[in-house]
Amino acid sequence: MAMASTSAAVVLQGLSTPFVSGSRTLLNATIGGRSSAVSSRRLIVVAAAAPKKSWLPGVRGGGNLVDPEWLDGSLPGDYGFDPLGLGKDPAFLKWYREAELIHGRWAMAAVVGIFVGQAWSGVPWFEAGADPGAIAPFSFGTLLGTQLLLMGWVESKRWVDFFNPDSQSVEWATPWSRTAENFANATGEQGYPGGKFFDPLGLAGTIKDGEYVPDFEKLERLKLAEIKHARIAMLAMLIFYFEAGQGKTPLGALGL
Repeated sequence: MAMASTSAAVVLQGLSTPFVSGSRTLLNATIGGRSSAVSSRRLIVVAAAAPKKSWLPGVRGGGNLVDPEWLDGSLPGDYGFDPLGLGKDPAFLKWYREAELIHGRWAMAAVVGIFVGQAWSGVPWFEAGADPGAIAPFSFGTLLGTQLLLMGWVESKRWVDFFNPDSQSVEWATPWSRTAENFANATGEQGYPGGKFFDPLGLAGTIKDGEYVPDFEKLERLKLAEIKHARIAMLAMLIFYFEAGQGKTPLGALGL
């Protein structure tokens, strides 16, 4: 009988799952008239911090050239590339990311416009404005002045909003409603306003009871995809400029 009790105690001690023992339960077993307390074991899992991604993953060392200490990998697309140390100041780093994002978005739109425009009209993109067949109901001076005025107004508002977030929402009429909430920052993150106006397809959120609810898991994936495509587009535009200097076009370089 004593041997059976001892065996049972050993078996119960080995079964240290929460179902058998619980996280804080003591199993009291009587072995040969003596009372012994068998405390349950605890499984402690320590999550290791994800390593920083590097733009030179095969290189170890290299100091701040390969692994800058001021970049912690928290920004989307942060692979530790800052050889000039432009992001040492956190305030400048925030502004440079904003500038990269805006320039990248313009570059993505420009790349699509260059390919589609030339494929449609047959006119090189760097000659489109001077082409006699171009649709231009206004003079060049009028177009330039209008663009500077409108772009200056939009960019000035973006500049103010950068330093004072959510200060530039206005009562504009929209297809959805006449409230300024459509132009407010629905995600709370700089450069990613979301909402009914800036995310009409609901790629990074859903509309519930008339309110935009961001999906931050989707938003993080889209932020990474966007910055990658933006960087490729900026490099593409740089190549287009060099090609234009030689009188070539992207479609011409591809033999199309």
